[in-house]
Amino acid sequence: MKSKINLYLIEFAINAILRAKYKNFFIVTIFTLLTFLLTSIFFITNSVRYELDSTLEALPQITVQKMKAGRQYEIDVSVVDGILGIAGVTQAEARVWGYYYFEKAGVNFSVMGINEYENQYKASFTELVESGKHTLYGTSQMMIGQGVAKIMKMNYYKEYFNFIKPDGRLKKVEIAGVFDSDTNLESNDMILMSQDLVREIFEIEESKATDIVVHVANPEETTTVASKIKLMYPDTRVITTKDLKVSYQNIFDYKSGLFLALFIVTLFTFFIIIYDKSSGLSSEEKKEIGVLKAIGWRVDDVLKEKFYESFIISLFSYTLGVALSLAYVYLLKAPLLRDIFVGYSQLKTDFELPFVFDIQTLFLVFFLSVPIYVAATIIPSWRVATLEADEVIR
Repeated sequence: MKSKINLYLIEFAINAILRAKYKNFFIVTIFTLLTFLLTSIFFITNSVRYELDSTLEALPQITVQKMKAGRQYEIDVSVVDGILGIAGVTQAEARVWGYYYFEKAGVNFSVMGINEYENQYKASFTELVESGKHTLYGTSQMMIGQGVAKIMKMNYYKEYFNFIKPDGRLKKVEIAGVFDSDTNLESNDMILMSQDLVREIFEIEESKATDIVVHVANPEETTTVASKIKLMYPDTRVITTKDLKVSYQNIFDYKSGLFLALFIVTLFTFFIIIYDKSSGLSSEEKKEIGVLKAIGWRVDDVLKEKFYESFIISLFSYTLGVALSLAYVYLLKAPLLRDIFVGYSQLKTDFELPFVFDIQTLFLVFFLSVPIYVAATIIPSWRVATLEADEVIR
């Protein structure tokens, strides 16, 4: 049985590529850069979307905040009892937390208070408390996220950290360990300590809390429960995970618009190259096809050789572009491009993009590049190959 793949034609195609090495090197360079940019855009988008979705799943179903003059104020802890009386509510907890601005590093830390003798609203907090490795309740110790640990070490805080309270006094808190979580956005900038310690640092009264988180037995009733809370406490702002998802999606869509502009520019540049390629062959390429026909090559032989030649160039460029994109996004953390989504503000700690392998992305970029380039090479070659050899050579 005759093999469908002609190894001699493949060898001839490789030699043809090497003969025009400068021209093909330019094509490979442009093709690789375009593939690299496209795949990097998709990889970053998929990673950030995964982080946002994972973070939303870890957030409380309902958050209740006290509003005054359009700003958030401390809410009475007694509101918890009223919310627990609503049918469908299984859990309501007063949270004590806040943002601490570390001026020397120019970043904000999220300081969260936990109580070992109460139910935790996050599974990651429950695991920390139940592990028993670190006892934060009743101590001047804290657990810190990986991003916080990095910032503190850079500023020579390895065993403790000095918080500046509103009255100007210092509060020394020892570092008990590094807190880890499934999502970097959730824990990277977080500091965990006892509620009493958070109240002391931010000077929050015992009868007050930052906000109240509510869990509902049936997620389908979240909107109904949120409406009841709003009716009971009109001066509050009731936020559901659905509201947060819509807000995150709006921000994501806006940021994606910038990526879409890059995507369109990249495709436009690629199709300019394709148009130039498909508009016709150079005189040397036409002469080469004429010579091949003169020595006995058939039209299908010429087309097969051109197919192998274009496929080798495009597949090599695609593979190289994807490999460089993977290294750029997940090893180098996508400098410059990631800032389109994350932003340039210094008031945040850094986080790593999670590795998300999306086969659809690779297929999309492949079919947007390789088959189109191959077609742009074969079509003008077919036009020339169907002519008589002497006519082509002349």
